[in-house]
Formats: sequence, structure tokens, C-alpha cells
Amino acid sequence: MSIAPLSELKVDEWDRMIDINIKGVLYGIAATLPVFQNQNFGHFINLASVAGIKVFSPGGTVYSGTKFAVRAISEGLRHEVGGTIRTTTIEPGAVESELKFGSSHKESSEFVTDFYKQAIPADSVARAIAYAIEQPADVDINEIVLRPTSQEF
Repeated sequence: MSIAPLSELKVDEWDRMIDINIKGVLYGIAATLPVFQNQNFGHFINLASVAGIKVFSPGGTVYSGTKFAVRAISEGLRHEVGGTIRTTTIEPGAVESELKFGSSHKESSEFVTDFYKQAIPADSVARAIAYAIEQPADVDINEIVLRPTSQEF
């Protein structure tokens, strides 16, 4: 999660976020979809972010763009495979993780570090994923948004 104003032109960091957040999801789908289709069942769990629901700005415009893309890809995948293959998008807010260390822009990094003081533990996300997986085969939990109760967006 490289956070910096667009005017900083952190193109290498943009490329890294696109590679991980968009291409990583697409490559995971490409590796798994044929298996799921062959066995006639499966469950994709894709990680987006609350920043994919509301743009995190200033500074998070590209990051938000990649997370909006994850939501769009997941929804399109759900439409295309439906039936026996489930698709869930998890959209967490501030979660205790390494994400807060992703920015090389000093002011943005300080803001994110302060923002993440309200972070919830990572196992909160794991429980949300478990909830989606535990549902009966005919139930598809499409989206789960979770965040600290103190997080405004």
C-alpha cells in the first residue's frame, strides 16, 4: 500500500501495486479456475479493501484504483462462473499488517502509521473468511466489509 499524492509520480510503486493487487488476483484466478470448473465446485476469496469502496485520498488514489479493480474482477467472475463456484470479496479497513510500511513518501507514511493505530487484529479478517467458507454450498457470500469500529471510512 504505497500512499503518496499522484503529483509525486511514484510510477514504480504504482506498478508494484498493480502487479500485486490486480495481476496477482488475475493470475490466481487463471491458476485455479480450470481446476474449479473441472471439479464443478470451488470458492474464490479475493482481498480488496474499504479503499476499494471509497477512494482513500489524498495519497491513496492508485491503491484505491487497484482495490476497485479487485471488486470489479470478483463481481465479473461471480457472474461468469456462478452456479457451483462461489466468489467472495473481503474488504477490510485498517488491519494490523505490514501495509502501513509500504509508502516511501514521508508525510503519507506518517499519516498511515498514525491512522493504523486503530487497526484491528489480522485474525478478524481470518474469521470473516472462515464465515464465508462455512456457508452451505448453495449460499454465496459475495462481499464482507469489516473495519475497526472507530474507523470513519
